[in-house]
Amino acid sequence: MQLRSTLSCPNCGQRATETMPTDACQFFYDCNGCGMMLRPKSGDCCVFCSFGDVPCAPIQEAKHNNGAASCCVGS
Repeated sequence: MQLRSTLSCPNCGQRATETMPTDACQFFYDCNGCGMMLRPKSGDCCVFCSFGDVPCAPIQEAKHNNGAASCCVGS
């Protein structure tokens, strides 16, 4: 499982590699380039799934176990 993902800001293009939480979704992320607060796109559970190059840990785990990919169940 990869726990680091590079987030790309859709507003300014700033890229930052961050460590994602394994026990919760990250709903907000402040871009270091322009200050825009990133929020998940409609249908996504977190900023890593919307703007990262690696999906969040719960999605990765579900795909690894051939299960339905649902993030943050029970959070």
